[in-house]
Formats: sequence, structure tokens, C-alpha cells
Amino acid sequence: MPAPFLTARWENLVLLNYSCPTELLEPLAPNGTELDLWNGEAFVSLVGFMFRETRVLGVPIPFHVNFEEVNLRFYVRRTTPSGELRRAVVFVRELVPRHAIAALARWIYNEPYLAVSMEHRSSLIPREGGTASYSWWHSGAEFAMTAEAAGAARPPAPGSEAEFITEHYWGYTKQRNGDTLEYLVEHPPWLVWEATRAGVSGPLLSLYGSGFAESLSRPMRSAFVTMGSRVSVHHGVRLVS
Repeated sequence: MPAPFLTARWENLVLLNYSCPTELLEPLAPNGTELDLWNGEAFVSLVGFMFRETRVLGVPIPFHVNFEEVNLRFYVRRTTPSGELRRAVVFVRELVPRHAIAALARWIYNEPYLAVSMEHRSSLIPREGGTASYSWWHSGAEFAMTAEAAGAARPPAPGSEAEFITEHYWGYTKQRNGDTLEYLVEHPPWLVWEATRAGVSGPLLSLYGSGFAESLSRPMRSAFVTMGSRVSVHHGVRLVS
């Protein structure tokens, strides 16, 4: 396999998960994929985390090595011609604090990145828990997401909602001409906390539109926290429609 396009550590992940109408997500699923449901439900997740030790093609880019990201994603699946099932995420919106990162991701992957001012705080300890939070500003408004965890992080139970949320190892992106870009994201299975308290604040309508803002305003289906790990994001492969 060729060397990955990007390597980094993803740390201090907060994953807030909400049920979402399938009719909102189906038009956004890239060609060749279908919604990946858990117990018959479609989910969207608001995910905040830190990029650390970031390298593009093995090279650290000055001032772009450590930074926050907050993304809104949903879950799809694809069966390859050989019969392999690939479970994946699709991004609705990705927020980062660096304009160059947003521009590169839009150019290379056609991912929906937006550069905003961001900051974070974390006090997570693997055997004790703690708190992680992410704040950002857009169009003069402040947004924030936070989660608290207690005790030791543990492997998610097989078939659990935590396993479903954290173990999708592919990404799909709809391209400008209608084709689909597929890419592999490698990382070991994560130890996970179920959050004891979590939430998001801010005028979500201005960032995500009415349909997603309505879903994110409902009670959370679940919330998880993980310390994360090293990850490798591989070059995309175009699937011709």
C-alpha cells in the first residue's frame, strides 16, 4: 500500500450523537453508498477533536501541526465488487482554525471545510476521565461543545452503539462531477467513555441549516469520549459513477 497522504494523532475526541431523519441524509449519500443504520436508526454525530503531530506526505507544515477540528458527519456503507463491506462516514461540515487546511481539503478531497476561530480545553486521564470541550466562532456568534467522563475508558462492547460510532474506517466524498471519492482511515480500536454529561450550544441554524439544526436541538441519543490514537488517512480513489 502506498504511503498515507496524512498522518497525525487524533486526541481528546468528543462525539455527540443524534437520531436524524433518513430523508435528510439520503440525498447527501455519495453515489454507490447507502445509509448505515444502527438498530434501524440513522445518526448524525457532532465530533470535536485535536489534530496533533500532523504531517502531509510525511512532512510537518509549519503552524499547521497541532489544531482543532469540529465536524458534523453521518454514516454510510458500501459493498465492493468483491463483496467486502466498507463502513464509512460522510461529512456535512468540517471546521478548522487554519485557512490553508480548509483550502487544501476542499481542493484534494472536495470536503466541506470552513475556517473559523477555535479553541479547546481538556483534562482527560485514561483511568480517571475528565472533561473535554471545543469552542468556535462564526459570523459573530459563539458555539461550544463539551463532555465529561468518569472512571476508566474501556473497549466498546461488540455490537454496541459506541462501537458503531467509533469504528467506521472509510470516508466517502461526493465529487463535483457526481463521482465518489473513497479513502481509508486507519487507526486502532479506541477505548471509550460513555459521557456522564454532554451538550452543544450556539445558533446551529446558521452553520448547518434547518434540518440538521432541528436534529441537533433534540435530546442526544448518546455521547462518547475517547483519548484517540495515531491515525493514517490514505489517498482517495475515485469511484466512477
